[in-house]
Amino acid sequence: MQKYLYLILISFSLTSCYTYQRKKQVVKPLENGQESAKKTVNGTTASAKDATADVKSKKAQQTVNEQIPVPINVQNELQPTKNYKIKVDGRAYKVIVDKWEGDSLVAHPISKPEKILKFHKNQINAETIAEKRFSKPLSDILTVVTYAGIGVGVWMLLR
Repeated sequence: MQKYLYLILISFSLTSCYTYQRKKQVVKPLENGQESAKKTVNGTTASAKDATADVKSKKAQQTVNEQIPVPINVQNELQPTKNYKIKVDGRAYKVIVDKWEGDSLVAHPISKPEKILKFHKNQINAETIAEKRFSKPLSDILTVVTYAGIGVGVWMLLR
């Protein structure tokens, strides 16, 4: 029992609150001049149930049809001196960006700072760029688990 408790405590102490998270993609609504009012047949109004159901379904269709994802500019996305997880030609890299030289990204792996990597902006998969950020929910979970472990430890000592 104590072996498992020690193993769990060690695994939580090795966990980092920093995770790689993708930025939310900006979605731009499509501007069209269609009127939003619903026209009924022969100028009569439909029942309230039918009208609300039609409006909800029409709004759902509009949100799907009217949103166009904005293309991601890799050079604006990858800023110098920040940690990123990128995919280049199907291979994942965890890098710290050094600088941009024209259309080429100059970076080095996190584990080997002396090694220099160069990638062309067209080689980088823009949809999979993830920035290393502090994760508040993970931090909260680790804090609660740590306090609970301390409480159990004190309780076992006093028992």
